[in-house]
Amino acid sequence: MKGVILAGGLATRLRPLTQVTNKHLLPIYNKPMIYYPLEAMQRAGIKEVLIITGPDHAGAFLNLLKSGDQFGLRLSYEIQQEAGGISQGIALSESFADEQKILVILGDNIFTYNLKNSVEKFEKKAKGAMVFAIKMPTESKQYGVVDLGENNKVLSIEEKPENPKSNLAQTGIYMYDNRVFEFIRKLKPSKRGELEVTDLNNFYVKEGAMECKIIDWWVDAGTSYDELLRANNFVAEKIKAGELQSL
Repeated sequence: MKGVILAGGLATRLRPLTQVTNKHLLPIYNKPMIYYPLEAMQRAGIKEVLIITGPDHAGAFLNLLKSGDQFGLRLSYEIQQEAGGISQGIALSESFADEQKILVILGDNIFTYNLKNSVEKFEKKAKGAMVFAIKMPTESKQYGVVDLGENNKVLSIEEKPENPKSNLAQTGIYMYDNRVFEFIRKLKPSKRGELEVTDLNNFYVKEGAMECKIIDWWVDAGTSYDELLRANNFVAEKIKAGELQSL
């Protein structure tokens, strides 16, 4: 399995912090945001990772991460010329994936859940996909909402529904078989002109091939000033309590 980290976008909601840099290079307590998905890839046993980012700050990623040796990874880089959605970004990894399964992590997702067991089990499956979700203490309708059936099979994923069927929010962690690129080619842009990841995931849901794993904690650090601050405070507390260590 190969890894893909999506680290593009304009991050207009975080300006002026992102006026001259990519949001994934902003600090989360003691290290850049992009380190967290890279460390998650390393813990999961992934060896080759593609970082997809925009053209404006690609050089900064190269200067910071170089070949990936410090993470025990082999890094490659790809440019997403425009903000066309998560699925469009995933599509850029087709040649890199080389018909292997892929683990996709959004670069602004902060979590410490170890994906290794899930990756190993998914590798043994003939086909399918997996999403990772978290139980939201308050309303989940600002996210993609996952409705789970028996044996962790996903019954539906709805994007920002008015009446959520559950309190499970879809995180930015996904695993796909090598059919994912065929499904992306079938997608049509949403009302906001993007290829949505929920639409992609629902191809697997409709054929009963989508599973879901619930993780313990997660912060979508790139969505607002408040979430960025929450991620910093949360990570700081865990490090000072000895509950979180860097690789």
